[in-house]
Amino acid sequence: MNLYIFNQTRRGSVFGVGTYIRELTTALKGCDINVCVVNLISEKPQIMTKQIDGIEHWYFPLAISEQRTTNNQEQWKLYFRNVVYLLQLHIKDKKNLIFHLNFFESGKLAEELKNAFDCSIVAVTHFFDWGFTIYDNPGRLRHILKDEHPDDIEENLQKSFEEEKSYYSKVDYIICLSNYMKELLCQDYNIDVTKIFVIPNGLCDVANSANDIKHLRKKWNIASKEKIILFAGRIDEVKGITYLIKAFREVLKKKKGCRLILAGSGDYDKCFRESKEICSKITFTGLLEKQDLYELYQIANIGVIPSLFEPFGYVAVEMMMHKLPVVATATSGLNEVIDDTCGLKIPITALPNNVEIDTTLLSDKILYLLEHPTKARQMGENGRKRFLETYSSEIFCKNMLQIYKSICM
Repeated sequence: MNLYIFNQTRRGSVFGVGTYIRELTTALKGCDINVCVVNLISEKPQIMTKQIDGIEHWYFPLAISEQRTTNNQEQWKLYFRNVVYLLQLHIKDKKNLIFHLNFFESGKLAEELKNAFDCSIVAVTHFFDWGFTIYDNPGRLRHILKDEHPDDIEENLQKSFEEEKSYYSKVDYIICLSNYMKELLCQDYNIDVTKIFVIPNGLCDVANSANDIKHLRKKWNIASKEKIILFAGRIDEVKGITYLIKAFREVLKKKKGCRLILAGSGDYDKCFRESKEICSKITFTGLLEKQDLYELYQIANIGVIPSLFEPFGYVAVEMMMHKLPVVATATSGLNEVIDDTCGLKIPITALPNNVEIDTTLLSDKILYLLEHPTKARQMGENGRKRFLETYSSEIFCKNMLQIYKSICM
């Protein structure tokens, strides 16, 4: 089997999609598969290959800048055509050939690959583009798609939706991260259910129970009795940061000895305005190295994921891996990752033009776990068990191999 996994240099490669590709290639090590990662829109100065941890990576830079063309679609068509031409020259073994795509803008690439190779094309639905604009509000999406007089934002959403729909119609198989996404693909994108597989992401187990928690708290200058509420992810409106800060303000009224740690990069200005009178109780770490983030997971008391849209949620899996009880919104795919044994969930309210979180309910859930440490500890243990049984790298590898092998039969 010859598997070519396509990546792109973009924000998603730094966050969810990049993590997915790293975990997938790591999980497939030692399997009887020839794996190659094809990096498009590379920042490398020229076409090149490189071995990384035993996996071959090919890099294709974007040869023509956007400023030198008047037709962006034509530019991409030519770029993908050139990439496929070069792949034809360099791929020697063309048996059992699978191209694994990860970005919905790759519709033209899928066409070129189909024209050039006897192959199967698998697309992974990591997210829906509209979710970052209107969040978890399919009802609003359906209204916008029918609107004959859209504003600029709605018109852009209509165009991106049609691009997504066209892309998924051109591939042979689709992997979804959740049943939530599968249902939307069937209902709104009119995709044949028989070409869709649901395979949750997986992570390597990096939890270290041998660490001295007292030492870690001292290292991070956190008092031994201070209760830590941890958020990890982009500082972004879609992550529900404003609602979390409002809820934390209510928590402080009843529990003074608490600290909110926001671990991630992004736009802090709105956070600063929202938290100005409680800013001394909030720590902004910026983007952390993974090892530093894992240490915060170990010393935190509660993890909070107040997302307004979350197709999967790697952070939730990392928190469960580290036995951290979770308070999360019951949104999109995140609602499936966390069950009632390992976390407390709050609904999001979908309005005609927005989605909202009840900050009182959010603060109540946080306070409940702070005030019931035995229950919180049990939820953490349950989360660890759920990670091992459902979201470990071994389970992920097993599921992906089954799909690849079924495609090549």
